Amino acid sequence: MSDGQVHSGNVYHGTGDVAQTSVADLPPPPPWRTFTGRGATSRPADDGGEGDRRVGGVRAVRRTPHPNEVAMVNAAIRLRRPLLVTGAPGTGKSSLAYLVARELGLGPVLRWPITSRTTLKDGLYLYDAIARVQAVGANDPDSGIGDYIHLGPLGTALLPYDLPRVLLIDELDKGDIDLPNDLLNTFEEGEYEIPELVRYAKHRAEVEVLTADRGHTATVQHGIVRCREFPVVIITSNGEREFPPAFLRRCLRLHVRQPGREQLGEMVAVHFGDAHGVDVARLIADFLAHRSDVGTVSADQLLNAVHLATSGAYQPDEDWAELLKAIWHPLSAEAG
Repeated sequence: MSDGQVHSGNVYHGTGDVAQTSVADLPPPPPWRTFTGRGATSRPADDGGEGDRRVGGVRAVRRTPHPNEVAMVNAAIRLRRPLLVTGAPGTGKSSLAYLVARELGLGPVLRWPITSRTTLKDGLYLYDAIARVQAVGANDPDSGIGDYIHLGPLGTALLPYDLPRVLLIDELDKGDIDLPNDLLNTFEEGEYEIPELVRYAKHRAEVEVLTADRGHTATVQHGIVRCREFPVVIITSNGEREFPPAFLRRCLRLHVRQPGREQLGEMVAVHFGDAHGVDVARLIADFLAHRSDVGTVSADQLLNAVHLATSGAYQPDEDWAELLKAIWHPLSAEAG
């Protein structure tokens, strides 16, 4: 596929144009990736501007879609498989999730940031048993068990929506070594149990719980959450460690290279328009030369420099050159 070429069967085109997807637009899943979740779950009408902040405002339309990215995102959507996105820090791995959600009209991205202490249950749900015991002791008649169960980003993404949610599992390589394997069964089955509600089902089969969408709730039946449309799962990794073969076998993989001159120019245009009064071409050339000298630096660091330059508070003198050197510090520990 050549640059800018779009296959007619694609759902995602990588342009950033805002679209509205319907159930009819989605390609059918493979028979082994069909899920049977029941019920109706609502989602927020918009993301409160988060997508614009991540990928730019009304100008966030790409002139040149990235062919490999377009192909892999569409393959992930068709196969209902997670997309593992690797690359150096600052190459736009996380923003891909927001671009997909924005272009396909899939609502707010459900972001699950991973740390060394993150467990699978953190992503599925949290149960505040202490608060519930306190409410029961206080004879609170308006309090039910659902008030103390809060679905996490992964747990919310697996609710039975008509259209898939976009789930960003950010920096999975920072997590515990067992977390990727722990995710496998949830990804394969598209469902999970909430044991507290399974036990409670003999009293009440349906329980309304809180979701990761602020102000939204969902109904869980018999303590089981099962998706109807598998979410668009984008997993990012900075390559700090390898993942188990069983996990990699169930993911599609996309490696994002550091952006070149044209891509950097588009990023600057998205956020700053014409950047009046700033020699953007010279700034990008200096940035690329610096990156060649020191190794990995992030596109965000270039945007920081453009923002300072457009503020009018700095002039292209020796102090500015020293400031750029400080802003464009290398991200790898061995550099510099």
